[in-house]
Amino acid sequence: MTTEQKLSYYINKASELTKKSFEKKIRIGILCSFTINGLEESIRVKSSEKNISCITYVGDYNQYNQEILNKESSLYKFSPEVTFLIIDTRNILGDLFHFPYSISESERKNFVEKKLKEIQDLANTFVSRTKSKLIIANFSVPTYSPYGIFETKTEYGFHKMIEDMNSRLSDFFTNSDSVYVYDFDGFVSLHGEENIFDYKQFFFGDMKISLDYIPYLANDLMSYVIGHLGLSKKCIVLDLDNTLWGGIVGEDGFNGIRLGPEPPGNAYVEFQRILLSLYQRGIILAINSKNNYDDAIKVIKEHPYMILREEHFASMRINWNDKVSNMKEIASELNISTDSMVFLDDDPVNREYMRLSMPQVLTVELPEDSSQYADTIKKMNELSVLSITNEDGQRGKMYLEQRKRNDLERSTSDLDSFLKQLDLKVLIKNANEFTIPRISQLTLKTNQFNLTTKRYQESDIQKFSEDNKYLVGCAQVEDKFGDNGITGVFIVHKDNTKEWTIDTFLLSCRVMGREVEKGMLGYIVDKAKENGIEQIKAQFIPTQKNKAIEDFLPNCGFQRVGDYWVYNLKSQFIIPDCLTISTE
Repeated sequence: MTTEQKLSYYINKASELTKKSFEKKIRIGILCSFTINGLEESIRVKSSEKNISCITYVGDYNQYNQEILNKESSLYKFSPEVTFLIIDTRNILGDLFHFPYSISESERKNFVEKKLKEIQDLANTFVSRTKSKLIIANFSVPTYSPYGIFETKTEYGFHKMIEDMNSRLSDFFTNSDSVYVYDFDGFVSLHGEENIFDYKQFFFGDMKISLDYIPYLANDLMSYVIGHLGLSKKCIVLDLDNTLWGGIVGEDGFNGIRLGPEPPGNAYVEFQRILLSLYQRGIILAINSKNNYDDAIKVIKEHPYMILREEHFASMRINWNDKVSNMKEIASELNISTDSMVFLDDDPVNREYMRLSMPQVLTVELPEDSSQYADTIKKMNELSVLSITNEDGQRGKMYLEQRKRNDLERSTSDLDSFLKQLDLKVLIKNANEFTIPRISQLTLKTNQFNLTTKRYQESDIQKFSEDNKYLVGCAQVEDKFGDNGITGVFIVHKDNTKEWTIDTFLLSCRVMGREVEKGMLGYIVDKAKENGIEQIKAQFIPTQKNKAIEDFLPNCGFQRVGDYWVYNLKSQFIIPDCLTISTE
């Protein structure tokens, strides 16, 4: 299929989407300084492929200023959740795009300062009027300069102006959870300036992104949709033979597999390096391989060119069982949903079996050429997140510690003895500048042990924490094997002097089954009693994924009253003696 045929496919497919039902919904706004036909259709189709119903609003041609500054504009009436603002380099520079040296160096600097201030003011106005995320595209740096090869010898020249705008644009919004900068300049570099910018289309209809490459742009922008909706994958499950190394260790032997500095072994080294970088970012790694355990583990532990070692894998299934059964066991061991998993295997038969048996697992179509493995995973937008916290960086270590807990649990005769031996400590923390990013992240990602599955951005949590009508906190859980980090969140609305309502109550899957939730609830109960409250209300809003918390409220003494569960504070709430609760 040619790139032109691809765009035609997306436009035709978009017209059929109203007939489908979807699991998720999103409203997307698109503002652009030039003609950008086909982008909204491409985004809608790509959303539907991920089971997302996408409704779009496209602002009029080059009307982004008016749409943002007029608080009665159609954009605000549409009420987007994510908005893309794409301003091209020609538009932002005006005559200076062709004649940058018609003014002095200091005037060029003043010009850049002025334009950046305009964009910053636009962004601030937008986020003050809406809860939408704003994604601003940075500016493509043309290869051409009127100064030619002398461009690099020029103080604050044409290229430097644009590079400075891009750098400072990112700096402006580094700490904002509402505004993000999309690297459009990187997009042009990846696909080639001559491919992206078609003079014929530009002269014909002010199209500054070739129609052929609109689907590729849409794919890039989908990363923000995935991140916003909390749909990013958590775990990559890997085959071994001809996936992490070349050859079959059971046949070729330890010294015969292809892994090292020379081709084709260097392709597998590069692939492992990319996987390790994702591990360090917080992606869980696991192994699902049909193999002799002793042969495979020897390579993992001892091969001089292995990048990934045993400690990098949260779960390992190296046996002769079928891979679907192994995948289910891995999901159970890690306590994660199968739709948060990615499967990488060189064998097309194994891939097809996984797709048919567990369609909720993302099975990646690995190319036959192993030199393309690294590039394949680098291009995946399913791993995209809008926030990376300290806990994310420690996740791999935490899951390794979880393997030790599982070993202890298997060696202990009953659950109570296991929990007491864990020496569980729960530290209740307030919402502050350090904890708010993680609190927001957990509300966006946690599905299983989550009473209401309400999703809150950092700005929402910030507002709650500053409102004395709310009690906002989180729980950091530690045991003898290590620190699990912040894994629990609660938001309580102080309705009046007699009653509080639990708005949000959730627990990360990695600490489920350890009574931590009762420690958190006990803290809320104690706080309510200190304030003379008579009862606490809560709702359980069922979803397809949160059955794990279905019985939590009645098991803790809440009684059903209409649409709510109610806890009478005259009752005594007992915190399990396996927990040590403390406050910050």
